[in-house]
Amino acid sequence: MADPLDDSKRALRAELRERRQLLTDAARARAAAGITAQLDALVEGFGARSVSCYLSTPAEPGTRGFVSAAVERGIRVLLPIMRTDGLLDWVVADPQSTVAEGQLGIPEQAGELLGPIAVNDVDLLIIPAAAVDRTGMRLGWGRGYFDKTLGSMEKCPPVYAVIYDTEFVDEVPRDRHDQPVTGVVTPTRTVTLAPVRR
Repeated sequence: MADPLDDSKRALRAELRERRQLLTDAARARAAAGITAQLDALVEGFGARSVSCYLSTPAEPGTRGFVSAAVERGIRVLLPIMRTDGLLDWVVADPQSTVAEGQLGIPEQAGELLGPIAVNDVDLLIIPAAAVDRTGMRLGWGRGYFDKTLGSMEKCPPVYAVIYDTEFVDEVPRDRHDQPVTGVVTPTRTVTLAPVRR
């Protein structure tokens, strides 16, 4: 029997994926530069010395420039590694390390695995999303890795999802496992949607 919630999520993800595929290389480059500037300002605003981020795929808003620049400035950046049990391991970002295609085609950096609880020590989480709505509810890509991570953290730092401007929407379909975010980072702005606990 079809689940209307799953169907609506699947349809929205397909639409968003198609929109991302239609972007030109020039538009992607502009977006990546904007994301880097917004993330740099966000990290500086929080005074974060340790953050989690991810290596963007070609279709995603580019995070790789930010990761490299943050590491150069001495910020500790943890990158996710997908596990078969649905959890995330973490490695410390090193621009000199090899990056290969991991599970589900997601770029992953080689390095010493720190285990799922390593993310508990970061000051700020920067995560991917398909879309985020005005209440801070995040629509992921349906794998649940980040929802599980956020849901399992005892003391969760601020969480910002990186999306394109058109993916900040009025409402996304949600179910009880979905985790909200503190705010969004787009190529043109950073929006805080929930009170930041310091």
